[in-house]
Amino acid sequence: MDNAGKEREAVQLMAEAEKRVKASHSFLRGLFGGNTRIEEACEMYTRAANMFKMAKNWSAAGNAFCQAAKLHMQLQSKHDSATSFVDAGNAYKKADPQEAINCLNAAIDIYTDMGRFTIAAKHHITIAEIYETELVDIEKAIAHYEQSADYYKGEESNSSANKCLLKVAAYAAQLEQYQKAIEVYEQVGASTMDNPLLKYSAKDYFFKAALCHFIVDELNAKLALEKYEEMFPAFTDSRECKLLKKLLEAHEEQNSEAYTEAVKEFDSISRLDQWLTTMLLRIKKSIPGDGDGDGDLK
Repeated sequence: MDNAGKEREAVQLMAEAEKRVKASHSFLRGLFGGNTRIEEACEMYTRAANMFKMAKNWSAAGNAFCQAAKLHMQLQSKHDSATSFVDAGNAYKKADPQEAINCLNAAIDIYTDMGRFTIAAKHHITIAEIYETELVDIEKAIAHYEQSADYYKGEESNSSANKCLLKVAAYAAQLEQYQKAIEVYEQVGASTMDNPLLKYSAKDYFFKAALCHFIVDELNAKLALEKYEEMFPAFTDSRECKLLKKLLEAHEEQNSEAYTEAVKEFDSISRLDQWLTTMLLRIKKSIPGDGDGDGDLK
């Protein structure tokens, strides 16, 4: 069957389902088998949704799944309702990001009501990703990553919580909310430094926290660096810690060449990602006499 055929069949199923729903409302039918009709309508909406999916009509698929979700709710079957809202969200994601978020939020409400916090956390991440990529609203993405981290922590899924928190910190720093970024990096660093499998990453988090301090205030960065070395002695021997010391020295001497040289040397061994490059440039701009202030690092 071609796509047009699938769509036609789906439209017929939708019409059939609506008839069943209307019939279930009439007084006599309500007394005799109203629920059976609702169940049949539910099944038809779901079949229609899958036909629309095959025809790649994502909005229509989302709408059909939504109808099924509402009927499942009427039948008191929360789990099926939540699943249908998630299916609706996934379909809408391809056509209407805002509608996808609405459906996923509806699913989250049901899951939290049922005490299913881990699955709710997962859907908060999906919403955060839609805000990141489709709607480009970073503030909202941060809020959903935070909510997700909260739910994961409550369920003792600390490594999943930390993954969300690191997203929060990276975005907060980009938005110049340095205090928030510092708190998160320090918290994640402290929670990973005693774990033999994760402690290698801890130096990275302390490094990022120190850079955020550095953008705000040089002295803060120095004090923070001392604190991190004390908390986590392995940090002292890391290339990150050595780079920070060179940068602090170059900054103090207002020597932007030495600053750039130290960054280049570090970059030649481990490539700097976009986030680190941005932060290191922000610090460099605060060195007096750095040309027109939009210095390069390479």
